[in-house]
Amino acid sequence: MKILVVGGAGYVGSHVALVLQEAGFEAVVFDNLSTGHLWAVQFGSLIQGDIEDIEALRQAMVEVEPQAVIHLASLINVRDSIRNPQVFYENISATLNLLKVMVETGVKQIVFSSSAAVYGEPQYLPIDERHPKAPMNPYAKTKFAIEGMLEDFANAYGIRYVALRYFNACGADPQLRVGEAHTPETHLIPLAIRVAMGQQPILQVYGNHYDTPDGMAVRDYVHVLDLAYAHVKALKYLCAQSQSIQVNLGTGRGYSVQEIVQAVSHFACSPIPTTVLPQFSMDSPALVADASLAKNILDWSPQYSSLETIIATAWNWHQKYSTISTAL
Repeated sequence: MKILVVGGAGYVGSHVALVLQEAGFEAVVFDNLSTGHLWAVQFGSLIQGDIEDIEALRQAMVEVEPQAVIHLASLINVRDSIRNPQVFYENISATLNLLKVMVETGVKQIVFSSSAAVYGEPQYLPIDERHPKAPMNPYAKTKFAIEGMLEDFANAYGIRYVALRYFNACGADPQLRVGEAHTPETHLIPLAIRVAMGQQPILQVYGNHYDTPDGMAVRDYVHVLDLAYAHVKALKYLCAQSQSIQVNLGTGRGYSVQEIVQAVSHFACSPIPTTVLPQFSMDSPALVADASLAKNILDWSPQYSSLETIIATAWNWHQKYSTISTAL
């Protein structure tokens, strides 16, 4: 079964392609390589193209004839979305292109990488799918808008979808075939690792006056390989069921920024000098998942998401990547 993986050269997408191949699917990656990497396309063929180019999308869809689409193409930097929302709202028009071409070519199934950011400031923890949606920044608002588009296209054209609301993706393939390589890097764990490795002098974190036990933001960290396996589970669900769904992907355990930094420091046996910058008003203080729906409907539960495994695989990947990145 062929699957078109839009954004498959990126961090999550490359792991998705990996597990698709393991599960017997044929992944075809569609990516413009603006933030993804050619070296990350190891588990399927590549069609280099831009999701904003509807003709390129149409040509790819006709050529591949996929059974389903996995849509991961998106800008992800929350703070950039606040500074430059226009660019992020292009995520919506690009997704509209994708859905139009799916309707034209008769492709009826899509798995969408959404975000826990759609919930905004939590009214209760852990957050289940019934929690009110109040996205706080342009990045989150575009994810929520795309979920609405999916629902509209499902009602009008019979498209069926699974929207996977990721909590914080982290870690790397334990065999170190693919991993995290953002430019610039904005995620906490790789930034802390860089400081522990001596590649950067100090770690900058944002805010220590949140309404949390230690004043720092709390997040639910889920291993990228667990996220990737959820996409395979979602495809199998779409093959068997007719109802579209939105599901959380997380562990149910939250860690503060300070706890993550301490864990990386402990693993590395190295201090991590840290400076605290002013917090962003559009950041949620805490996001922790109730992922019981994913367990009940998709038969998904995290297998790699202990904090020890997350940090160990991330550390090993960044140690390897730092030695080869100049050649990539």
